[in-house]
Amino acid sequence: MMTKIVGLTGGIGSGKTTVAKMFEKLGVPIYIADMEAKAITDKKSTLKLIAEEFGPSVIEDGKLNRAAMAKIVFSNPEKLDLLNKIIHPLVAQHFKEWLSQHEKAIFVIKETAILFETNSHLACDYVITVSAPVDLRVSRVKNRDNSSDEEINNRIKNQWTDDKRIALSDFVIENINLESTSQQVSKIYNEIVNYSL
Repeated sequence: MMTKIVGLTGGIGSGKTTVAKMFEKLGVPIYIADMEAKAITDKKSTLKLIAEEFGPSVIEDGKLNRAAMAKIVFSNPEKLDLLNKIIHPLVAQHFKEWLSQHEKAIFVIKETAILFETNSHLACDYVITVSAPVDLRVSRVKNRDNSSDEEINNRIKNQWTDDKRIALSDFVIENINLESTSQQVSKIYNEIVNYSL
């Protein structure tokens, strides 16, 4: 039986990682693409590729200066695209290797903010979108990393809308209240396991 790949996505501040961890508690292996992408980005070989495209000023003390890079890419879609073209193939390869270590799982969760934008959903058996009202998402991000409203709204503008994501998803989790979210996760878990048997 092939392990099913379930894509988990949602806008910034929707609570994707919270939802992923709820699935993990149910025994589902989870792959947090953003976290893995950060680790891959900080490899010397990746930094070399980034410096070739963006110049040495985005590298500081052998690491990517994320604030400098964010300023460049979030106001320029072409530059964002360029960065994605460097990072995404490396993350895709890493995920493939990770997946081969979880062949016994009924399904795995691949959590990524830009599942649809990178066409990664085409490699998924199911897609779950995590949604939440924009004002709640903004306040979560502010509490998490002290970004300004303007910075957060810029990032939201750069992402797909919930409506657009939901139209292409098999399941939707409305993440407003943790107890309700946990119930939705259990229900979807059972459905996917039953579909897969």
